[in-house]
Amino acid sequence: MRADALRNRAKILAAAEEVFVESGADASTEEVARRAGVAIGTVFRHFPTKNDLLAAMMKELAARLARDAETLAAEGDPETAFFTFFTQAVEQAAGRKTVVELLGVDIEVGSQAQLLRAAIGTLLVNAQEVGAVRDDVRLDEVMALFTAAAHGALHAGWSRDLRARTLSIVFAGLRPF
Repeated sequence: MRADALRNRAKILAAAEEVFVESGADASTEEVARRAGVAIGTVFRHFPTKNDLLAAMMKELAARLARDAETLAAEGDPETAFFTFFTQAVEQAAGRKTVVELLGVDIEVGSQAQLLRAAIGTLLVNAQEVGAVRDDVRLDEVMALFTAAAHGALHAGWSRDLRARTLSIVFAGLRPF
């Protein structure tokens, strides 16, 4: 893909995320094009349908989360990096409520999901090595807890306070006795 096409795609995805988070299902691709500074035809060349655009946004989010986890694993304090990532990701899920609700299609985020799983696995191992997480906690359990907490954050009744209290309980279960 040409450099200008890549730039346009990135601008469209960034604008779409803003527009859909702000306006929900009523958001228009015309507004996405306007905010991205491109013609509507450019949006449709990259994303023929609204579901294609939403799926690309979710793939980008999964890849971004994987990069965040990899950065924390490489640069963060192993004792806190795992819990920091978990908390930030759940907060991001709460902010993307409308985007996730809009997805009417089953998307394939296979490679991005594998990268995310591997990065979370590294955070987990690092936290276990310094005694911040119990040794008997497995990655599949962490992924189930992560998925459940992120899904819970999507619901309107999950205030910031409720998210913090819930994560406190989850983290207490993950820490050594």
